[in-house]
Amino acid sequence: MGIVKIDDELHEEVRRASAVMCRSINAQAEFWMKIGMIAEAHPTLSFNDIVKMQFQTAQVQVAQLMQVGVVD
Repeated sequence: MGIVKIDDELHEEVRRASAVMCRSINAQAEFWMKIGMIAEAHPTLSFNDIVKMQFQTAQVQVAQLMQVGVVD
């Protein structure tokens, strides 16, 4: 594990977003980095497409959750 130097303003944005998303600051930064890497590798995919692809990779059964009313 290494240390990543980021701008103070960006760090503050990560902190704010992490509170909204119920993630640690590091987890939020990691999420954004992962999504950004996938977006660069697949520029035609939308954010929603990327998240859907990640759910499928993790074998998350979103359709089943929607049927039982857990997800709107």
